Amino acid sequence: MPDVVAPGLDVLFCGINPSLLSAERGHHFARPGNRFWPALHLAGLTPRRLTPEEDRELPRYGLGVTNLVDRPTRTAAELTPEELRAGAAALAGLVARCRPRVLAVLGLTAWRLATGAPRAGWGRQPVSVGGAETWVLPNPSGLNAHFQLPDLARLYAGLRPPGG
Repeated sequence: MPDVVAPGLDVLFCGINPSLLSAERGHHFARPGNRFWPALHLAGLTPRRLTPEEDRELPRYGLGVTNLVDRPTRTAAELTPEELRAGAAALAGLVARCRPRVLAVLGLTAWRLATGAPRAGWGRQPVSVGGAETWVLPNPSGLNAHFQLPDLARLYAGLRPPGG
C-alpha cells in the first residue's frame, strides 16, 4: 500500500496494516464496514465523505495515511510483535521526514505491542514519534464494536488544528 503523505500535514493517520481487500484495491480503509471515511467527515476533517478511491486526495485537507505494517492480513491479530516493532521504527523515520503536526495511531493493542508500552492508554501519548505529537485512537474497523461511529468522530475531531 502506498503511503499518502506530504510535508507538513496536520494529521498523519496510521492504521495497523492493510486488509486483504485494501491491498487488492490499492486504497486505504477499503472494506465496506470500515468507518474511517465517515468518521473523518463527521469529525470536520474533510468537507464531505471521501471514498477509499479518493485516499490520494487527503493531503489537500492536511491529512495523510500510512500503516504500521505493510503486510495485508484478514485481521491485525495475525501480525507478530516483531512486525509491529519493526513497523514502529519505520514509522518514526517516515514521520521525521514528513513532519506532520500530529501522528494518530489507530489501534491501542498494536501501539502497546509496537512500543513495548503495555500500560499505554487512549489519547495523547507522553512520547512522540519522529518529533510529532502522538495520539492513540480507536481503530475504525467494523470489527471494533467497542466504539461506534459517533465516538470515532468525536475523538478524531480532537485532532483538528487550533482554529481549524
